[in-house]
Amino acid sequence: MTDVVHTEHVAFDSDDVQLVGTLYRSANRGRGPAVVVLGSWTTVKEQMAAAYARRMAEAGFHALTFDPAGYGESGGRPRQVESPARKIRDVHSAVTFLGRRTDVDPHRIGALGICAGAGYTAVNTANDPRVRSLALVAPWLHDAALVRDVYGGAEGVRQKMDLGLAARSRYELGEPVDYVPAVSTTDPSAAMFGPFDYYLDAQRGAVPTWDNRFAVMSWPHWLTFDPHPAAARITAPTLIVTSHDAAIPQGAEKFHADLGGPKTLVWTEGNQFDFYDRESTVDEAAALAARHFAETLA
Repeated sequence: MTDVVHTEHVAFDSDDVQLVGTLYRSANRGRGPAVVVLGSWTTVKEQMAAAYARRMAEAGFHALTFDPAGYGESGGRPRQVESPARKIRDVHSAVTFLGRRTDVDPHRIGALGICAGAGYTAVNTANDPRVRSLALVAPWLHDAALVRDVYGGAEGVRQKMDLGLAARSRYELGEPVDYVPAVSTTDPSAAMFGPFDYYLDAQRGAVPTWDNRFAVMSWPHWLTFDPHPAAARITAPTLIVTSHDAAIPQGAEKFHADLGGPKTLVWTEGNQFDFYDRESTVDEAAALAARHFAETLA
């Protein structure tokens, strides 16, 4: 039997910027464990993060999703800048917010990251002892070699780095932010170019609160982000759920091997986007995460 879920619109500060979130509260639980849930890059709280947060609440956990700075309902400018460092700080602030609530046990807080959110939650966990348990679903965990594999080799990476640095310079001189689509099937300059239906289908991830834009100045931040050195410093029990058909399973495998604490790697079925909204795939991954949190946040 699943718990009844109530939702609460919440706000909290992160580096003097107001972040807006949704707290999925298990109605059958008073003061108890809670989980921060973060989705993929460029996304908002109503996308894949919401699917997992609701399932965590149904399993008896309070679960917080939020829009990082510059996204969705949250404050912060410039908008749609994919800054791993900033998002890691926002995760840290989300943990602080949960720990101050009277209905949350501050000693029983976990974190769940999907796709790129896995890297951000993982790095925060390495530096934040308040996070007692970690689950990563279809994680996008790249290093320099995987970046070259994904983005067209050394030359492709160099071109995107140059575009990003030039865009940043223009912005610092007072020019408008240079944007490209976050996802497109027709514009090759898009951050994600191809038939990524999840983001383009209004019945799936193309929710009204998602702005299909990517600040070009983001490229250097994203391409040089490497969460792997943090793995050895993560002592919180960690679960990784992914498949060989997910985006970069070799990154998950490497990260798992380097983890410094108790760890479990579960291989299941599905492509990257199945983990976002295919009901059977999400149900399985969420159930594994809920079981992990039940065992490690007891």
